[in-house]
Amino acid sequence: MKSFVLLLFLLSTFADAELLAQKLYFPPVSQTATWETTSPEQLGWCSDKIDSLYSFLDKENSRAFIVLKDGKIVLEKYFGTFTKDSAWYWASAGKSLTSFLIGKAQEEGLLSINDKSSKYLGKGWTSLTPEQEDKITILNQINMTSGLDDKVQDNHCLLDTCLTYKADAGTRWAYHNAPYTLLEKVIESATGKKINAYTQSKLFGKTGITGLWATLNNDNVFFSKARSFARYGLLFQNDCIWDKDTMLADKNYINASTNTSQNLNLSYGYLWWLNGKASYMIPTLQIVFKGTLAPNAPADMFAGIGKNGQIVSVSKSKGLVMVRMGEAPSYAGDVSITLVDSIWKKLNLAMCSENSIETEIANNSLNIYPNPSQDYIQIENYSGIVSIYNTIGSKIIEKIIQANEMIDIKQLPQGQFFLVTANGKLLSFSKD
Repeated sequence: MKSFVLLLFLLSTFADAELLAQKLYFPPVSQTATWETTSPEQLGWCSDKIDSLYSFLDKENSRAFIVLKDGKIVLEKYFGTFTKDSAWYWASAGKSLTSFLIGKAQEEGLLSINDKSSKYLGKGWTSLTPEQEDKITILNQINMTSGLDDKVQDNHCLLDTCLTYKADAGTRWAYHNAPYTLLEKVIESATGKKINAYTQSKLFGKTGITGLWATLNNDNVFFSKARSFARYGLLFQNDCIWDKDTMLADKNYINASTNTSQNLNLSYGYLWWLNGKASYMIPTLQIVFKGTLAPNAPADMFAGIGKNGQIVSVSKSKGLVMVRMGEAPSYAGDVSITLVDSIWKKLNLAMCSENSIETEIANNSLNIYPNPSQDYIQIENYSGIVSIYNTIGSKIIEKIIQANEMIDIKQLPQGQFFLVTANGKLLSFSKD
């Protein structure tokens, strides 16, 4: 009897999974075919809040914004002269695409993420001793634990003289562009194909994604239209299965890539940022912040996030993919985590989310104002030690403040800064 009940349960679970998969819509591969839409009204959203969302995005120098619900377009907005046919760069959000390519090459038996990086980059690709260099694997490159010093003058530099020792591989998390960028050479060495050819052959044809890798200075940057960016998010929403075509079958790799990949930065997978974890780190700072990456986003949200706010954000539980492309927002930097959270905050209101009001109240308990500012900033409801860092991780100011005390920032140059409280809370602000 117990076996029969268990069988019924498994069949029911399988049926639910099948229904969920059938519910997803996949747009035609042809770029000229119609992509089905669903209206906010059909979903019961608060349509009167959408203009406020668009105004926020416009103010933050956005160029393209798309929200998919179960694969169908709910919101699609372009700003200025930008259109759905305009191409834009993914910046570091393209790291997530490299993660897919590494997983595909591993699935094909062309590499293993546990291989030494020197197998594909050659001995002496760093300035480390042979023993130190041999500890670096592809896994360390995709989870940002190479141990190479990210505080060199140019952490995008690919020369061996720029790749210096800071710690043993696997013992230190740091957002370091050069070891990541060298994954292109790993892929090309392992597959025998140029990066654009390999990407096209393994991804484009069956998904309708189009785009191109291009080298800007030392960085490999992917360019595409906004809808291709959204297609990529939809692919990962469905665990790398596009309709009936499996683009990556290695479930273990897919699960690992969008879950915690090491115990140093819980909010980082294989080149994907993760929400809903107990703590997180950000680029340039060796500080572990308590709390979740984006409090206003769903806990299961994972995202590719790039410089100047290039974002593909996925929540399977909500059936949502959110894409933002654009120029530098108020929240600048290599990874615009604050912008991700702010967009979800506005999107929650547009979706009439019951939790959005509670989240808004909770988040408003600690704010910087005015923001941006020229002369002084003030932190609401906080007293204690504050430390202010620039975007390259240098501490500029540290002091003890009383509740609502004004902090003089006249000596700071224009730009973005991070303020860290004694209890590990991270706030960002801009100096005009």
